[in-house]
This record gives sequence, structure tokens and C-alpha cells, in this order.
Amino acid sequence: MSEPHLTEPGPTILVVETDILVRHVIADYLRGCGYRVLEAATGEEATLILDVEAEGIDIVLADAAATGDREGFALARWLRETHPHMDVVLAGSPAMAAAQATDLCEDGPAVDKPYQPHQLGDRIRWLMARRGQKR
Repeated sequence: MSEPHLTEPGPTILVVETDILVRHVIADYLRGCGYRVLEAATGEEATLILDVEAEGIDIVLADAAATGDREGFALARWLRETHPHMDVVLAGSPAMAAAQATDLCEDGPAVDKPYQPHQLGDRIRWLMARRGQKR
């Protein structure tokens, strides 16, 4: 199934993923769909990017299982407090979602791991439609 390519500039997505291969696959896929993508290997890197580009970032995709002060759920909680205009998409297991994510992102994590890139694309389009923005 081929993904639609945006004809107008789409949202900016910050992908926070420690696994470089996973991060590049997801980022390349999203760029191929026409999104502007920023990449961070850690929550700390994401924080530095957010210090400069916060108003231009629409969605942050992060691994729910990552641990640390600004990783996974901790990053999502911080974003909810400091950047409420951003949608947070956490990727993780259904059990993890039930335990922690319901207050951080609607319907828990955006995608259950393991996931295919098109599932992430579907979630992003859903978020943008909910916002009333072009997908």
C-alpha cells in the first residue's frame, strides 16, 4: 500500500529513538510521506532541539520503553507540561499503555511494538485530522 505524499508542507515530527537503524527507517519513511522530520537519539537531545524549534514541532514520537529523566513516559509527561500544543506519540507494548500512557497520549501509545511504518503514518494522519490540519 503506497502512502499519500503531501502536496503542502506537513507537520514537523521529532523522532526520539535510541536505536539508530529504527530511527532512520522511521525518519526516512516519514520524509517520504512529505513530513519534515527531526531526529534525536535521546531525550536530552530532543530537549536541545525543542529549545530551538519548539513552536515548529507538531508531533513527538518516542519509545515508551526508554528510561531516564527525559526518556519515554518521562519525556511525554514533561512535554505535556511544557509544550501542550504538541501531540505525543508513544510506541510500546499494550500492557505498558494500560499501565501508564492513558494520561499522556490519547488511546495510549500510538502504535504497539513491533509496528510497521504505515501504522505510524495512519496515526499521524489521525492526529492531524483531529487537529483539523492537512494530512
